[in-house]
Amino acid sequence: MSSTDIFIGETIGTAVLILLGGGVVAGVVLKRSKAFGAGWLAITFGWGFAVLTGAYISAPLSGAHLNPAVTLGLAIEGGTKWSDVPLYLFSQMLGAIIGATLVWVAYLGHFQAHLTDHEIVGGPGAQDTAKADTQAKTDAGPVLGIFSTGPEIRNTVQNLATEIIATTVLVLAILTQGLNGDGEGLGVIGVLITALVVVGIGLSLGGPTGYAINPARDLGPRIAHALLPLPNKGGSDWGYAWIPVVGPLIGGAIAGGIYKIAFA
Repeated sequence: MSSTDIFIGETIGTAVLILLGGGVVAGVVLKRSKAFGAGWLAITFGWGFAVLTGAYISAPLSGAHLNPAVTLGLAIEGGTKWSDVPLYLFSQMLGAIIGATLVWVAYLGHFQAHLTDHEIVGGPGAQDTAKADTQAKTDAGPVLGIFSTGPEIRNTVQNLATEIIATTVLVLAILTQGLNGDGEGLGVIGVLITALVVVGIGLSLGGPTGYAINPARDLGPRIAHALLPLPNKGGSDWGYAWIPVVGPLIGGAIAGGIYKIAFA
């Protein structure tokens, strides 16, 4: 794989992943959407299909990592050159920001309607108090969940452990499927299996934190949320932001180590 292939494949693939994954959350969360209130099953299957689509698109070019934790696990396992890791990570982050921006474009009117609804942001003057102003800068805003993850119960040890465990399962499942005949990533069946694993993780382990299991998937859209011109959007919850980055990276490293010890 050339550097150009890696850059194009990971950027486009991750952008599609976030576009479809963030899109299903937007459809469920935004009040004027036809999918409003569809629930957790719709979100988990939507993210699974998002992985499936992004991976199929990028696999011929870059091997469809789409996730810094996967890239780290593959580098430890030996399937990816360490010299290629920075390019993979940069491309994934860029793609994630692009994908989140495309979600905003696709649901532009819905964001506007949702974030000016008094039932969502409060009545006239509700944002004028010092307390509300402070919360808007620090707390998770009313649409942050469309862009990035957040815990239902804030417990640093538990939240970090959940992300580590879930990502270890994901990356180990990817590593144990092996590479395709060309040694350039998962084959067609491997991509499908990975998508189903993501659905399974969402159903089983997604409840506590929203299962980021991918640093780029969380950090890139969180940056987009902070930068996009959304009315009454509130804060981007930067105090929590390190957990869905560090946790998945630890999980990816653990999975790579387990593979080398137990399967190599």
